[in-house]
Amino acid sequence: MRCPKTVWLGIVAIMMLASSVQAAPGDTTRSLPSPSPCPQGLTYDGSQIWCVDRRSDFLYRVDPGNGAVTDSLPSPGYVPRGLTWDGTYLWCIDAGEEQVYAIDPETQIVERTIPCPVSRPSGLTWDGEYLWLADYGDDQLHQISTEDGTTIMSLPAPSGDPCGLAFDGSYLWVSDRSKDEIYAVTPDTGAVVITLHAPAPHAWGLAWDGSRLWNVDYQTDRIYEVVVRDGDPYARFEVKLEDVEFIHQVRNYGPDTVKTLDVYLAIPENRDTQELIGPVVFDPEPDAIRTDKWGQKVAHFRFTDMPPSEATLVRMNASAKLYQVQYYVYPDQVGTLDDIPADIRGQYLVDDAKFALESSIIKNALEAAVGEETNPYWIARNIYQYVIDHMEYELAGGWNIAPMVLNRGNGSCSEYTFVYISLCRSAGIPARYAGSLVIRGDDASYDEVFHRWVEVYLPNVGWIPVDPSRGDKRWSAQRANSFGYLNNRFLITTVGGGGSEYLEWGYNANERWTSKGRCKVAVEAFAEWSPRPDVEE
Repeated sequence: MRCPKTVWLGIVAIMMLASSVQAAPGDTTRSLPSPSPCPQGLTYDGSQIWCVDRRSDFLYRVDPGNGAVTDSLPSPGYVPRGLTWDGTYLWCIDAGEEQVYAIDPETQIVERTIPCPVSRPSGLTWDGEYLWLADYGDDQLHQISTEDGTTIMSLPAPSGDPCGLAFDGSYLWVSDRSKDEIYAVTPDTGAVVITLHAPAPHAWGLAWDGSRLWNVDYQTDRIYEVVVRDGDPYARFEVKLEDVEFIHQVRNYGPDTVKTLDVYLAIPENRDTQELIGPVVFDPEPDAIRTDKWGQKVAHFRFTDMPPSEATLVRMNASAKLYQVQYYVYPDQVGTLDDIPADIRGQYLVDDAKFALESSIIKNALEAAVGEETNPYWIARNIYQYVIDHMEYELAGGWNIAPMVLNRGNGSCSEYTFVYISLCRSAGIPARYAGSLVIRGDDASYDEVFHRWVEVYLPNVGWIPVDPSRGDKRWSAQRANSFGYLNNRFLITTVGGGGSEYLEWGYNANERWTSKGRCKVAVEAFAEWSPRPDVEE
C-alpha cells in the first residue's frame, strides 16, 4: 500500500531543512515535482534532466532549477524503463519490446535500435564507451555494446531489486526500490563502497550531473538532488535511548577459600555511535579507576578471603543514546600507508600472542588476499573479503591464535577479529578491536553472549568499524554493510589492541583470583536492557 504523498512530502521538507544546516551524504538538498505520475528512468544531458514516464509513455526534459518541463517526446515503446544520455543521443530501454533505442532529441527520430540482452531490464546508464543496464530478473548489472547489444561483462547487482543506474566517472550508482537504498558500485568487481539511504520509499531512476546525484521516486513523484561526497564523513540514524545494567558475579563453591579476587569492568565512553546520558554508576563503588596501555578505562574491585558458598556481585548501570552509524569512505579519498601517523603505527601494528604476524599461514593468506594492491582502503577491503571467503561462524574449535583459526576455517566473533587484525597489521593497516554489550531482539532484552569486531585506521579518514563475522552474506550490499557501518544495538564498553594488563584478551569484564586449597570458582556476567521512557526527539 502506497503511503500518502503528503506524508512523504512533509518528511522531505524536514530532511531538506536539516540538510540546510549541515549536509551529509544521502541528504536531500532540494526536490522537484516529476512531470508525470509514474516516473522511472532518469538522466542528465549536460544542462537539464530527462525523465521517462511509464504511464504516459513520454520522455520529459525538466529544468533542474525550477522543475519546469521544457521539452517532451514520445517513447519508442510502451513499457519504457531506463534512460541515459551519451552526449549525442538519448538511449531508452523498453521492457515490453526488449529493445534499446537511441533517440535524437532534436529530431525525435530513433537513430539506432539494438536488442536488449535481458527480459526484465530496469536502469540504464552510459560509462563513456558502453551502456550499462540493470536487470531485476537475474539481479545482474550488464555492460553492453551500442553496436549490437553484445554483453561485454556482467556483475552481480548489489541487492535484489536494482532499478536506477547512473555513472559518475568512477562508480556505478544503483538504486534499490525495496531496500530504499542507493549504492556506489565499482564497475570492475561490483563491490559496494558507499550506501546511501534513499530520499523516499520507492527509489527509481538515477542521474549524475557532475557533482550531485539525482533520484526520481515512483511513490512521491518527485525528483531529489542528493549529496554524495561533500558533508560529514559519517551519518547517524535511528537513535535508541536505553538503560543497561551489566551484572558480574563470582561464586566460590569451595571447599576452600578464595584469598583475593580482582574484578575489572570496562567503562564505556562517548563515541560516534553512542552518547552517554549521565555518569556510569557502579554498585559497589570501585576501589580504583585504572587505564590500561590501550587507553581503556576500567573500574577495579578488590575482594579478599571469600569463604565457600560466598558470591560477589558487581553492577554497572549506564544510560545512552545508541545510533546506527554509516561511514562514507571513498577509496580515492583515502591516503597512503605513509600518511598513517607514527603513533598510530607504533601502537597498532605490533605483534601479540594471538596475532602471530610472522606465521607462514598469515603471510601466505596476505599475499593471496592483497597481491599488488597499495590503496589502504582496498587492502583492508580485500582482506575482509578473504576472511569471509575462508571462514565460517561457529562456536567451536577452541580458543586459538589467528593462524590456527584461519587454517581450520571457523571461529567465533573474537576469533574472526583476531584473524582480521593479524592480516591487517601484517599489511601495514593499523587495527584494534571493540567489544560491546548487545541488544538482542526486543529493546527490552537480555544478553550473555556479547560481541566483538574490528576497527581499522584509514589515512585521511580515521577509525572505522569492520565486522567480518557478520559480513558473510549473499549480496554485495549486505557485505558492505559490515564495513564502515554499525547498528544501534551495541553499547561499546571496550577498545583494545591486544593483551591488556587488566582485561587481558577479554572485553566488558575480567577477573583474577588466588586461592588457598581447593576452590571451584564460577563466573557469570550478563546485561539487561530497558528502553528509556523519556524518549527524546
